[in-house]
Amino acid sequence: MSQIWRDDKIVPVTIVQALPNKVTSIRSKAKEGYEAVQVSLGKKKKEFRLMEGAAVKLGDEVTVSAFKEGDIVTISGYSKGRGFAGVVKRHGFGGGPQTHGQKNRLRAPGSIGSTAPQRVVPGRRMAGHMGTNRVTTKNLRVAAVDAEANLIMLRGAVPGAPGAIVEIRSAK
Repeated sequence: MSQIWRDDKIVPVTIVQALPNKVTSIRSKAKEGYEAVQVSLGKKKKEFRLMEGAAVKLGDEVTVSAFKEGDIVTISGYSKGRGFAGVVKRHGFGGGPQTHGQKNRLRAPGSIGSTAPQRVVPGRRMAGHMGTNRVTTKNLRVAAVDAEANLIMLRGAVPGAPGAIVEIRSAK
């Protein structure tokens, strides 16, 4: 994250380098039953539904010039992966008492349910893999666009680690 000056005020922004995406395939309503366009960034390919009246040709490039200052966008990405995490870190459990004969139980989850169902009920919060979830942040405002450097500055935080690939789309 960084900051820029706008009207004598500091605006917190996240600077995203949005490299040009090339249109590699066009899905038509006559052939596939729906209208969409497939874009690629290197070896990564993603398909997007087309809006009514959108004119896109094979080989076109989608760049940051599609956005302008003041636009509202939705951005999706994958959160930072944190590997295997216990219940205290993953779910915020308080842990057990440090006294009254408790030994090595400080970060343990405690009871996981009654004996009646004789199984662990679905949805029970337990230790496990944390992070690497798809996260969508809505209603971010475009603070500035630098088309020459392929940079877009968004007001607010963007999901994912630095250098991760994210999907920016108009909130319309």
